[in-house]
Amino acid sequence: MNHSTTEVIVGGAVLAAALAFGFYAVQSTGFTVRDSGYALTASFRSIEGIGVGSDVRLAGVKVGTVTAIDLNPQTFRADTTVMIRDGIEIPDDSAIVIASEGLLGGNFVEISPGGSPFNYAPGDEIADTQGAVSLVSLLLKFVSGSGSDTGASQ
Repeated sequence: MNHSTTEVIVGGAVLAAALAFGFYAVQSTGFTVRDSGYALTASFRSIEGIGVGSDVRLAGVKVGTVTAIDLNPQTFRADTTVMIRDGIEIPDDSAIVIASEGLLGGNFVEISPGGSPFNYAPGDEIADTQGAVSLVSLLLKFVSGSGSDTGASQ
């Protein structure tokens, strides 16, 4: 009898720890069961480092997430859908850019707001896009010296 009581107590403690860990994981990632907001679309030349669930930021603050990425077979561009939180209005001359958190950080989608008095409506497409810049290709250009003026005298 004493042996089974110990097993129940240990099992309850393990279950409580698992629930606490799950709650912490949900809180720290910002995961929500239902999305409240509106969708905008954008077409990028390259979305390297971005996936479904990546952050969409405005002035460094998370305002949404990437909800879908598809390759457009006609344009060979990445058609992307982002969900913006309700209450966040984006001017209709804003740009959307794939940005990096640094050399070792991940990529995220950044919205650079414009100055238009009119805002995007749900389902609109953001036309002003800038794709990801490959750090490897930039380093190769720097190392090989292409694009620099190596023959000029000082």
